[in-house]
Amino acid sequence: MEKMKFAEELVREFLVFRGFTNTLQAFEKELATDIGKGFQVDKILDLIFSAYIPKFEAEKLIDLLSFFKNCFSYSDSNLTDVISKLNQSILRYYVVHVLKCGRKDKLLEFFGNFGNDLMRRDESWSSWFAVPYLQNPHLDPQFRVYFSEEWFRALHLSVRNFLSEMLNAYPRTPALLKISLERDTVNRLKQEMKQLSLKLSQAQTLLEEKEAQLCLSRSGAEAASIPPSVTYETHASFNNHADESWSNDIGQGFTEDSAAGSSSDLHNEEDFPEVKLVFQDTFLGHTSPISCSRFSASGDNIASASVDGTVRIWTYDSSAPTSRNATIYCGAEIMSLEWDCKSDRLLLIGTADGGIKAWNVDAKRVVCDLNSTEAYPSILDLKCSPVEPIFVSAAASRRQGNGYFDNLGFASLTVWNMRTWKAMTVLPLGKDPPAITSLCFNHNGKLLAAAATDGLIHMFDMSAGQQVTGWPAHDCAISSILFGPDETSIFSLGTDGNIFEWSLHNQGKILWSRNCSRFCNPEISSQWRHQMALDAEGKRLLVTSSSLRAPIYQVRGEMTGMRTLPHSGSITTVDWHPNLPIFLTGSADHSVRVTSLS
Repeated sequence: MEKMKFAEELVREFLVFRGFTNTLQAFEKELATDIGKGFQVDKILDLIFSAYIPKFEAEKLIDLLSFFKNCFSYSDSNLTDVISKLNQSILRYYVVHVLKCGRKDKLLEFFGNFGNDLMRRDESWSSWFAVPYLQNPHLDPQFRVYFSEEWFRALHLSVRNFLSEMLNAYPRTPALLKISLERDTVNRLKQEMKQLSLKLSQAQTLLEEKEAQLCLSRSGAEAASIPPSVTYETHASFNNHADESWSNDIGQGFTEDSAAGSSSDLHNEEDFPEVKLVFQDTFLGHTSPISCSRFSASGDNIASASVDGTVRIWTYDSSAPTSRNATIYCGAEIMSLEWDCKSDRLLLIGTADGGIKAWNVDAKRVVCDLNSTEAYPSILDLKCSPVEPIFVSAAASRRQGNGYFDNLGFASLTVWNMRTWKAMTVLPLGKDPPAITSLCFNHNGKLLAAAATDGLIHMFDMSAGQQVTGWPAHDCAISSILFGPDETSIFSLGTDGNIFEWSLHNQGKILWSRNCSRFCNPEISSQWRHQMALDAEGKRLLVTSSSLRAPIYQVRGEMTGMRTLPHSGSITTVDWHPNLPIFLTGSADHSVRVTSLS
């Protein structure tokens, strides 16, 4: 049925393109009453014996018969004679019907237009050219049988039986449906290629980790044989050289920061190799810096937003249907985007004027337009439950300040019902709570993590609607938070560039950390919130960057990470495909890139 709908969309698109509006209306009317999924014998018989013949539409009748001859002749060459005899009998019935109606003019027109062709097919038609000039052809022994009711009923039954047999025994797929089948085949092959690429990537990652371990063991053995003074001097000179090469690569905008971590951390960052690509596609549909970009639940669609209040829905796969592509004008800066976790049908949009819009991608319209209270106009984040039909909004009040976080006041967390589109409850945060910047559900939707501008992580039990725990994670505001892949840890990114992976079993214990302050220049990124995203396996962490490149950290691995290909502006938003090694980077240069890793 999905293939049928795709073919119908192609027909609609063509009719609109050609301006055949009347045909389009008739097509829609037919679809509204159509209950079949293929050729219908009764409708074909009605077309022949109740439409074309009674209305003397000989040309349409011959075209239809030629169409069926072409349809069925391919299946069995022996059928050609049977089809030719049926066609001949139907045309002779047309002649008889014209005579019965006294329309000699139509008969002469028929022989004038198609006589030569009929003679080439069968010379027995020669005697029929005399029929218009006979006084009583129904009494002539040669033609009398064709005027009998018994012959007509036998012809009607023969045509019905033939069509029923042929359409059931030799089902023919219309060309439009073949397009859909071919598209599905191409998509299936592409998915297989992507899965193979994923396996290759995993094998390469494992190989690189083993090579790194081997290099470390060799370098450790070499260092043991060199005097300490020489080792220190060589290491320092290497770092100085790396600092120069890295600063030249990323350009101006970064300075040395004491919070950047140890010299070994910096050495690892500067040694990041460039990602190895399978493909990269750039979307240039925006006219201002990108504020958000998100893959849909299946990964087939992408939603990207810019600071001018425009949201674009698009796809990076040229073989995928574009029927959901749309441009949404919200009239205010977009601060958050979230797809419904259960389908690709709904997109939630949070704006800087307190608006929350629910966009139906199939209907291409806003199905609900919500508003937070006037006291909390900034919708900083939205998250849908992976299980229940609810979502949570993190709204904040405003205050006077010079940057993104300086402008945020107090927080409000509201739980919304996605069936009634009404607020269900407000999660408790205490009196005058600092703004919540980032939200994240665990896999079953029972826990909600919320990160605040005072550096605290809050954990809520959604079934009870109460906060169950929390701890100070950073000495600064937290800009992004994510649950780990095994649900036993949680990642947090602070505005100081520190990334921590916290244990949920041993609260306050750090399992893994990195410092990316070199990518979080507050002078460049003061007007937007840094983000991070984990890949489908939870092994690679992609972080936004004030630079032209973004880092991809290897979580708990021997390999330190990679760096993306450069944009021409800061990288302001990131996301990973839900299933494949494909990531998004949105930039202040107004572009969004889709990159597939090898």
